[in-house]
Amino acid sequence: MPVSRRLILGASGSLALPGLLRAQGTAPVRIGEINSYTSNPAFTLPYRNAMQMAVEQVNAKGGVLGRQLELITRDDAGRPQDAVRLAGELVNDQKVDVLAGAYLSNVGLALGEYAAQNKKLYVGGEPLTDSMVWEKGNRYTFRLRPSTYMQAAILAEEAAKLPAKRWATVSPNYEFGQSGVKWFKQLLTARRPDVTFVGEQWPALGRVDAGATVQALEAMKPDGIFNVLFGPDLTNFVRQGNTRGLFEKRNVVSLLTGEPEYLDPLGDEAPEGWIVTGYPGEAIEAPAHKAYAADYRRRFNAKPMCGSLVGYALINSIAAGVAKAGSTETEKLVDGFRGARFDTPVGNCEYRAVDHQGTLGVFVGKTALRGNAGVMTDWRYIDGKDLLPGDDFVRGLRPASAN
Repeated sequence: MPVSRRLILGASGSLALPGLLRAQGTAPVRIGEINSYTSNPAFTLPYRNAMQMAVEQVNAKGGVLGRQLELITRDDAGRPQDAVRLAGELVNDQKVDVLAGAYLSNVGLALGEYAAQNKKLYVGGEPLTDSMVWEKGNRYTFRLRPSTYMQAAILAEEAAKLPAKRWATVSPNYEFGQSGVKWFKQLLTARRPDVTFVGEQWPALGRVDAGATVQALEAMKPDGIFNVLFGPDLTNFVRQGNTRGLFEKRNVVSLLTGEPEYLDPLGDEAPEGWIVTGYPGEAIEAPAHKAYAADYRRRFNAKPMCGSLVGYALINSIAAGVAKAGSTETEKLVDGFRGARFDTPVGNCEYRAVDHQGTLGVFVGKTALRGNAGVMTDWRYIDGKDLLPGDDFVRGLRPASAN
């Protein structure tokens, strides 16, 4: 599907006339969404598909506050500076009511800063760094997906059960990777004081020298490896690791590797026995998820991916926040989103008032081969509220001005 930098999705898919519609009492609720469609299509295109489906479903039920939703998307190509420029265009020219989206954590942080400076509501879907809602949190920024802290917390719990005492880490050297390693080390050490970390590898995002990275990790002689690589970096790392025997007789704990966007490209090279966070897709038997997955397949003739779940939940969360606010005026929206509850295919969630973090949960399990494909097995779902620290911990990190 060709990627347009100016894709506009309305109630019927037709182009809207912003000036005319906004002059009417039934003007649409306009969502300006910015994402890395050209640089990370494996995640963002299924994500956009599911957003479109959610918009259509909300509008078929009458919209929000008697108004239709309208989704306007832009492509940041993975560059924070482009995301900020596009946010200005969406706010000033397109007059959007809500900003949303981002894939990379550094892009999400840039959009959060824009939201604070311009007093515009921003709802991040995919960025995972904790500083987005903690150290660099602000009144106008909310985040949907389970953060690096939340995912590292369940992985540390599982890693603490393993015999491994000597751990090494490998992670992309940018905001998300740094956050993931920081929390895994802190949380595992708290559970297992006998654990030591014997080394780290920090390849540049998208430019991993997999052979050299594997060789360096092997030289550290760890019992366990914590991996935060994803996308093509993960594929190259796994292939080199398999070739050189890095994973033999070692425990591996890996953030995001169970997501089909990253597991599927490995095919029959997918690792077995890794403890991972991810998304087991249509193996989920919950009635709401089965209905959602069936709708997605009918609509797009494809299986839903992890990105699909995020995009679908994002739109429904925005609809719920607007409905609770009873308005699209920014300050009322912020107050409405705090504590807003919304349904997702995996359960009911909310945006916590204390830090604007969503309580969408985490799937954790193990990788295995089924035929020539990698899958998640022995998985379970942990509600996001059970993975988050208490309010006092958060208040100690979050700026007072963020309230």
